[in-house]
Order: sequence, then structure tokens, then C-alpha cells
Amino acid sequence: MHNMNRRFSLGTLIVIAVLSVAALLAASALAQKTEQLTGNWVVRTPNNDGTFRTTYLNLKQEGSRISGTIRVTQFFYHITESTGGADGFTVTGSMMDGKTERKVQYEGELVGDELRISTRRRPTDNPTQMVAVRAPAGEGALPARNPLPALHKVPDNGLARTPPMGWNSWNKFASRVNDATVRSIADAMATNGMKEAGYLYINIDDTWEAGRDAQGNIQTNKKFPDMKALADYVHSKGLKLGIYSSPGPNTCAGYEGSYGHEEQDARTYAAWGIDYLKYDWCGARTLYTDEEMPALYQIMGDALRKQKRPIVYSLCQYGRLDVWKWGADVGGNLWRTTGDIRDAWDSMSRIGFGQNDLAPWAKPGHWNDPDMLEIGNGAMTETEYKTHMSLWSILAAPLLAGNDLRSMNPEILVILTNREVIAVDQDKVGKQGQRIWKAGDQEIWSRPLAGGAQAVAFFNRATEPATVSVKWTDLKITGKWKARDLWSHQNVAWPGSEYSVTIPAHGVVMLRLSP
Repeated sequence: MHNMNRRFSLGTLIVIAVLSVAALLAASALAQKTEQLTGNWVVRTPNNDGTFRTTYLNLKQEGSRISGTIRVTQFFYHITESTGGADGFTVTGSMMDGKTERKVQYEGELVGDELRISTRRRPTDNPTQMVAVRAPAGEGALPARNPLPALHKVPDNGLARTPPMGWNSWNKFASRVNDATVRSIADAMATNGMKEAGYLYINIDDTWEAGRDAQGNIQTNKKFPDMKALADYVHSKGLKLGIYSSPGPNTCAGYEGSYGHEEQDARTYAAWGIDYLKYDWCGARTLYTDEEMPALYQIMGDALRKQKRPIVYSLCQYGRLDVWKWGADVGGNLWRTTGDIRDAWDSMSRIGFGQNDLAPWAKPGHWNDPDMLEIGNGAMTETEYKTHMSLWSILAAPLLAGNDLRSMNPEILVILTNREVIAVDQDKVGKQGQRIWKAGDQEIWSRPLAGGAQAVAFFNRATEPATVSVKWTDLKITGKWKARDLWSHQNVAWPGSEYSVTIPAHGVVMLRLSP
């Protein structure tokens, strides 16, 4: 009996040991499974220019909790919410963009050595499917935050004494812009009457950049094989070439920004023969607050002033921090006062008619910029495009066409090259116009011009034609004037004390009054 008890005890111990090993293995497997997502993951999506759009998910998994960061193009999110694990998870990232919280959500699962993920730009969009692979630790991390300089006034560069006129690639071509397109646009501008009307700058927007060489010099991607040769070609047409960058590590589209290389990039632009720089906030918001914008823009303002080549400096940061109050002090010749325009009446009219209070800050060499023209891109009527052109001219706004100059119809060309309306925009006095009368959907705006003249524009924002009748004295216009209709190109008999005009829906009647 004693030996049987002893054998039973040994058997029990063996069973217990086997169970313990199994439990340890199971625990180890569970631990591995609950940490499988931990690591740095990258999605590399090829662009059509030899570069890649990258998305980095730097994840740490602890059981059912996933933390970490997501970096994609110009954005850097901290993961604030998560559910699930390697078999299926959802993470939500958050970042502050000025005073606005931005969020992004990714869903995914681990399949072998691949992290299969999807995201939606908007809840109603179809998901974008991607495959991430493991990347070395630290790859894709944000650079260190550089100290900012003390603020000082950057000397005026003497450029843009009237609002810049030209063309920008983004509204029509976005990332599809390339060397051949720019050359053919320059050909068109030089021969279709736009150059003679005052259009001068051919501006390449985002997506021309590659990385940097071993010395840190910015490189162009394969869409632009030789930027200096392109500049020489544009100059040979009597035109000027503009380029684009950002004070952040990345541009809006996720390409190489000028962060930490401002003076080096300014030297490169000057060596290439660049005449205009659009400098877009975008990627800088991952490292700096809106309140720090002036110092960052001053860095490039100083860098451009050190170059022997004159380069117009265009600040693009969407009107944040009341840029019109400090844009000139950091060297800016123009500054965006608003978010991006769209080729739509509601977008154009909301932006344009919202500029009234900014007039005091516009002056020769320093302009409020309500964004590029959408004239000719097809989603508005000719009447609406005339309103667009008239309003921008009353606002002393830069006139940067954004359509395909090679294939526009004659009616669009007539709108863009209306010399009499352009003369209002380019008036040497450099005062921005303002609203002087409003009744419902009808508004009257006036702009003082050289020689005591005035431009007066009667706008109808309604969807039906409207008649406006107004006494000149109500507009503070006294005496007798010569009047000319700038769209019909006809002199108008002075109507006496009261003026009445019928304006088409979304239309304009624009007069030049001369003493």
C-alpha cells in the first residue's frame, strides 16, 4: 500500500509538471500574440515621379491596448483610441492643427509578416487598402524641433509693387504637373495675349521635389529633370518661374520641405533662376504652433533676402494668426487670407466677399491673397467667372490663373485678358477696395484708383436677376463723373443723381468713374 501511494504521488507530479509547461507555453504564446503589432510599420506607395508616399505606424501593443503614432504626408497623429489586436484592430489618431483637432482612423489585421490596413478620408468614402511592412526603429520619426530666432523686421525686397499676375499649376494639374506641361503653358502664355495683358509668373506648385543629396541639397524628381534648364526656357519667353516649398519637414503632399535647410534651399532656388516662392505651412504644424509662424516664415524671408536674385515671397498659411498684420514684417510680398478655393460659386463668393475687413493691410509690395483664380476650370458659368475676375480686381488680389491655358475657349481668354478690369487690379495706388453698400444679396464695392478715379462694382449674389437702384450720394460719390462699363467696354452717359442697373444672377456690372 505504501509503494502504491508513492507511485500515485509521482504520477501526479508528472501530470502537474506537464500541465505547468503547457500553461507556460500557452502564456508565452498569448504574450507573443498580444505583442505582435509592436514595432515600426511603413506603407510605401509609389508616386509617378520616382518618389514614394509613406505612412508610418509606430505601434506598441500591450494586450488589447495599442498606443503609438501615425505619420502620413504632412500629419503626425498620436493614437488615442484602440480596440482589438493582431487578428483585427481599429486605432484612432488625433492631432491639434491650430485650434482644430484632426482625427484619422485605421483598421487592420496582421497576416503573416504583413500589416493589412485600410482608412477612409471621410466616413462615406470607400476605404483605401494598404499593406505595411516592418521598418527599422526610428525610420519616419519626426526631426528634432529647431530653436526659433528672435523676431525682427525683414527689409522690403522692393518687388510686387502691384499684385503678381501669372499662372499656378495646382488647381488644374495638382500632382500631374511636369516639365513638359510647364513649358507648354509658358508657350501658351507667351503667345495668346496673356503676357501682353500682364501675366508674368509660371508657378510650379507641390510635387516637384525629391529628397536631398549627401550635402543636403534639395533634388528634383523625375518629372523635372533639370530645373535650371526649365527656368532658362521660361525666361526665354519673357516670363518668370516660380516654385513651392514648406517651412516644415514635409509639404502638403508629403514631399521634402525646407525645414532646417532654408538658406541652402534659397541658394539653390537662386542658382536655378527661380523668381517666386510659394511657402506653404502644412508640415510645419507637426512641430510648431500657429503662434510660432512668424519666426518660421522670417527664417526663409531672411534667406531669400541674402540671395542676389530677386524672389517674390508668397506666404501660404490660410489666413491663420491674422497674417495680414505681420506678413510684411517677415518679408512677405503676399499672404493667403483664406483656406483653399474650389471651382464653385459658393467657395469663390464666400472667400471673395469675405475680404472686406482686410483692406487696411494691402499696399504696394504687400498684398492680401484670397487664393488662385478658378476661371476656366469648368464648374462655374462665364457670368460667375466675370464676377470672380471683377471681385479679385477690386480686392487688389494677385491674379494667378489656374486653368489649362493651352485649351481654354475664347470666352475664357477674353475674361482673363480684360485689360480694363486688369488695370483696376494693377492700379499703382495699391489700395484694396471695400463694400460700400449692401441690400440682401446685392452689394456694391468701390476701390480708389490713381488720378482720383474709382472702380465701382455692382454684384448680384442671388440666383435670379436683380435691379439695383442707388443714389450716388449714398455711395459718397458727388459731382459729375465720366463712367465706363469695363465688361461692355462702352462709355456710360452720367445718369445724374441716381443710378439703376439690372444685374444677371451671380453677375456683376463694373464701372470706372473718372473725374
